Amino acid sequence: MSNGTDDIELTTSVAADRLRFGDRPQTDVRFHGSRGRRTYSGAERENLPEPVEPGTDYEDVRVDYRLATGLRTDAAREDGGTG
Repeated sequence: MSNGTDDIELTTSVAADRLRFGDRPQTDVRFHGSRGRRTYSGAERENLPEPVEPGTDYEDVRVDYRLATGLRTDAAREDGGTG
């Protein structure tokens, strides 16, 4: 996770009393664009296993998701560091 110096951060939370999936979800996160940045993407799940089972009822579900990115400093670019 980042140290709080991100240039852009998106956070969201989803909660449900009951949730059922018809199919196993297929998710993908990609970072496009120029090099020279650090990124973080991750989710914390409550009462929702990985992977979920289609047709199973999950109760009291919560998912907190965070996506963050920041530009590397000029000094980090010069010495090959991450930032």
